[in-house]
Amino acid sequence: MIRCVALAALLFACTLPAQAQAPRRFPATALRGEIVVTQPPELLLNGQAARLAPGARIRGANNLLQVSGALVKQRLAVNYTLDIYGLLLDVWVLTPQELSKRPWPTTPAQAATWRFDAAAQTWSPQ
Repeated sequence: MIRCVALAALLFACTLPAQAQAPRRFPATALRGEIVVTQPPELLLNGQAARLAPGARIRGANNLLQVSGALVKQRLAVNYTLDIYGLLLDVWVLTPQELSKRPWPTTPAQAATWRFDAAAQTWSPQ
């Protein structure tokens, strides 16, 4: 019994690094920008005043949830989605590898005219 529990714990521990390194999948509605949290829930999005939606989720580069108060005055490259009121709903702080995937739309108008390959996580202007 003890050996079974030890083996199960070992197998679980071996799967953790693989999960942490899995590439993140962004939805086709995700736009790219830069944020600076000023006074939560207020922030600057691409230099313009914006606001986090109630229930907004901010995921750090390690994909763990971050509280907006811990990010005050940091300039962060992000992918984000907006809710129906134009508030930031989902925010992903980008890793250097994710940031290198270009082009990525910065406006809804660009996203509407470009083609998104969900499998490759790339955009192509048409």
